[in-house]
This record gives sequence, C-alpha cells and structure tokens, in this order.
Amino acid sequence: MESFNHMLNKHIDSWMGPRDPRVRGWLLLDNYPPTLAFTIMYLLIVWMGPKYMRNRQPFSCRGILVLYNLVLTFLSFYMFYELVTAVWQGGYNFFCQDIHSGGEADDRIIRVLWWYYFSKLIEFMDTFFFILRKNNHQITFLHIYHHATMPNIWWFVMNWVPCGHSYFGASFNSFIHVLMYSYYGLSAVPAMRPYLWWKKYITQGQLIQFVLTMIQTSCAVVWPCGFPMGWLYFQISYMITLIMFFLNFYIQTYKRPGAGLKKDHRHNGVKSANGHSNGATHTDMVKHRKPRAD
Repeated sequence: MESFNHMLNKHIDSWMGPRDPRVRGWLLLDNYPPTLAFTIMYLLIVWMGPKYMRNRQPFSCRGILVLYNLVLTFLSFYMFYELVTAVWQGGYNFFCQDIHSGGEADDRIIRVLWWYYFSKLIEFMDTFFFILRKNNHQITFLHIYHHATMPNIWWFVMNWVPCGHSYFGASFNSFIHVLMYSYYGLSAVPAMRPYLWWKKYITQGQLIQFVLTMIQTSCAVVWPCGFPMGWLYFQISYMITLIMFFLNFYIQTYKRPGAGLKKDHRHNGVKSANGHSNGATHTDMVKHRKPRAD
C-alpha cells in the first residue's frame, strides 16, 4: 500500500507540479488514495445499498437527522464566518487574489478550507440517509455527481491552491448550506414545518452561487494576478456543468405544469437541487407507521 501511495503521489506531482508546503502533514492531504477510496466506497454503497434495503423496512432516522443537519448547519456557519472575516482581514481583491499575498489571512483561510474539504466527506451521509429511509427516487445523477466530485476536487485544491482566489465558491456555498441544512434539520420536527418559509429560496440560491462563482473566477482570467490559470479554467468548466444540471432540475421541479403539485404530494416539499431531503417527508407519515428504531 505504501508503494502504491508513493507511486500515485509521484505521478500526481509530476502532472500537477509542486504542492503547497503549508498543508504538508495535514490529515488526509498527503496522499490521494484515502480520498479516492472514500469516494469508491460511497459509490459502492449507492449501488448496493438500495439492493440491500429492497426487502427491508425503512428506518425513520428522525432523531439522528435532526442532530446531523444541525451539526452541519453550525459547521457551515463557522466556515462562512471565518472565510468572510479572513478575507476582510487580508484585504482580498474580489477580481483576483494570488495564493501568496494575503499574509496571516491566507493561513486562516487554509485552515477553514480544510474543514470545507472534510465536510464534503461528511456529506456522503446525505445519500446514506436516503438509502436507509428508502427514498431512492432522490438519489439522482445530479446528487451523486455533486457529492462524488466535490471531495476529490477539493483534495487537489487544498494541495495546490488552498487560499487566494479559491475562497469565493467555498464562502458562498457555506452560506447556502446554513440555509439548507437548517431547513432540513428543523423540517424533521413536525411542529416546526409551518414556520419554515425559506425552502423555495434554497435552489435559487444554489443557482445564484454557481453563476456568481463563475463570474468571479472569470474576473481572474480577465485581470490575472498570478493565480494559476489552469485552476481558473477548470473552475469555470465545473460551474458550467453544475449550472446545467441544477437549472434542469429547477425547471423540471418548479416550472413544468403540475410539477409543484406532484412534488408536494411526493416529497412534502422538502427537497432542493442538491437532491437533499433529509427532513421528514410525506412517505414518513404514510409508510412508516411502524418505523424501525432510530
């Protein structure tokens, strides 16, 4: 295994160039195989999990869903607050920010972005809850694509461009996740559902996030500052794929005639373009009359 790690690391380094020394020795960052292995395990569970659950009763998971979603809400808020204040502290330039010109703010952003990378591994649980609750219709291509690619992309980001212009997408995404996971956590409590008014803004916020991230990334192409150009082109390309997939989801879910009624009937309206629906749904109340233990 050690020789495989060495061989893969050597190949990646020859392709990508020297790594950023500021993250050397950090958990999960020195070697790519652990992140790749987690992703392969995730995909195997996505494939095998529904087969395993096919003839079994769905789990309720309500108690752990409340805790899980609220933990991710607080983690997302922490990351958003730290990134915004560090950017302000370092006087970051919106149009282009190199990875070696922010001083202490760079180090602070690197520490927060490691948590952002790690949170993408934690978010694999979103899909596992779908499987345990037999909400397989929510395990869409968009959901799997987004969840499987993010930790791998951010492993490379953390090793080569862990600060500078990389901050914007993570900051905006953390803010959206505060709204998203707070909604899902609170929606798992039936008494709270009538007071949750921001569901319809979550998908819109995600689309705005991708568009603004693409625009902000493009600024560094037009007005370069030394941030690696290849990363900028990759970021723009990835944002285009997310805009296409999320926009298609938004149209199919909210804009087709009768889509809103169908969505509300099937999901009790607790779903976003990420494919998340971790709160209690209509099927919980109809099918789960005798739920398994949480």
